[in-house]
Formats: sequence, C-alpha cells, structure tokens
Amino acid sequence: MLSKPGIVQQRDGERPEREIEVVPRAERRRFTAEYKLRILEEADRCQAPGEIGALLRREGLYSSHLVKWRRQREESVLAALGQKRGRKPADPLSGEVNRLRRENARLNQELEKAQKVIEVQGKVSALLRDLSLGSAPDKPKR
Repeated sequence: MLSKPGIVQQRDGERPEREIEVVPRAERRRFTAEYKLRILEEADRCQAPGEIGALLRREGLYSSHLVKWRRQREESVLAALGQKRGRKPADPLSGEVNRLRRENARLNQELEKAQKVIEVQGKVSALLRDLSLGSAPDKPKR
C-alpha cells in the first residue's frame, strides 16, 4: 500500500495516524537593502493588472513589505533599509569622556576650595605674626 507523506502506514482495520512533525521556531526574515531596492524597482515597472501580485507570490512577500519599503525609500532613508533592528551600541569612548569631564569638574572645585583655604591660612599667619610682634613688651633700643 502506498502512503502519503505525513501519514503512517495503516494496518488492516486501523485508522491512519498522522505523523506529528515538530517544526523549529521560525526565524524572522532579513532582507538586504539591495534586495529591497531590486524588488521595489521590479514593482515600479509592473504595468498590467496582477503583475505585482505575481511578483509578491514569486518572492514570498506581502504587500505590506512594499508599502514599508516605499515609505522608507521616499524618506530617503536608504541607510535605514539595511540597518539592523534594535538599539545602536553605545560608543565606549563617549562614556569615558563624560566620566572624565565630571571628574575634572569635581577636581577643579576641590582645587578652588584648597586655594581659598591656603589664602585664609596665609592671612591668619600674617595676622598672628603682626599680633605677636605688636604684643611683645617693648625692649629698650640701644
């Protein structure tokens, strides 16, 4: 007895059992910018009724693909056609530059405080010296 794909051979008097095929999880399709532009050019050349539908069936695409790709092309975002989805990776140097700028600002503030303290200490030292010289008993000059 011939069997059809997906059906297990049946024995006399038994019902045919279907094979259970576990399909791996489908991955999202990714189209290159060149492919998208080629398809858009072909779709733009279609004149007769049904040609775009035939193109979409032949390529396994949906009309929403054309709508989205045309919008992107109209916005002059050729670069966006080939971009990967998701966030752009952060530039490691910009984070380091920002950290160093913050540290530099903090150190400048500390330096200003230290300079003020040194200035005040100098004035206090001069004042104490003047007081100590002025408060000492006058010695007779010879």
